[in-house]
Amino acid sequence: MSVPAAELTIVGHYDKAPGYATRRPAGSPSWLLMWTQAGAGFVEQGGASFAVRAGDLVVLRSGVAQHYRVLPGAERWRFWWVHFQPRPSWAAWLGPYARADGCHLVAGVPVVVHERIDLAFRRALQDARWVPGAPLPAEARTPAVVAAGAAQELVLGAVEEVLVLAAASARRSDEGDERVRRVLALIAAEPGAPHSVASLARAVALSPSRFAHLFAAETGQPPMQAVRLARVRHAASLLEVTDMDVGQVAAASGFVSPFHFSRAFRSVYGLPPRDYRARLRPQP
Repeated sequence: MSVPAAELTIVGHYDKAPGYATRRPAGSPSWLLMWTQAGAGFVEQGGASFAVRAGDLVVLRSGVAQHYRVLPGAERWRFWWVHFQPRPSWAAWLGPYARADGCHLVAGVPVVVHERIDLAFRRALQDARWVPGAPLPAEARTPAVVAAGAAQELVLGAVEEVLVLAAASARRSDEGDERVRRVLALIAAEPGAPHSVASLARAVALSPSRFAHLFAAETGQPPMQAVRLARVRHAASLLEVTDMDVGQVAAASGFVSPFHFSRAFRSVYGLPPRDYRARLRPQP
């Protein structure tokens, strides 16, 4: 379970003593979410490093080297965790909390929503073991693996609830530069448009160098990386709801070739576009 398979959703709960650590030099094929309940941990990914404490939510993208452990000097680290492949809509909630390549920190989630977040994780651990037509399994704290089907959708629903509760509660309405928010809205509205650093800078009346510096400082990523992520999310939506072939999806999402599209898509979702669609539409 140290390197979970990309197609698996795994949910669990840990209460670790000093000395616990996990290091993945090549990253994980799946995304990882960690919600700290008590104690403290230390997380490193994509050039970012920070301590996490009760009320902090961390989301780590697949395919980026990661190292996390009990914070030196802490007595414990108690946290919920989920390995998963994200739904396209989740990127909008995570975007404001990007710290580095594939690394997101939602810090200081208000105490008023902690209980509801904990309940969502407990429900996810039960739902991971659910079989259609059977009673809900009894509560357990051992990790549960879900391959596909209704149980996986229920678990992802609980993960989505956690993300929305944490991100919406922690975000302040006055955060961020207005010009960066305008560019993010422009990218989200037309991800397939021929965006460039120069064109995005013109939209907010900045020089390309000044815009690129401001954007990276505000979002933790270069402008064109944000464009690529928006295009991949748009493509995922097309794969989910249309019958367009992969080449058509690539073109509609702003990619110059199916090869470049497939490589970018796999870097975000951990599997090629065709496999992503096949997983959503299981054959009888």
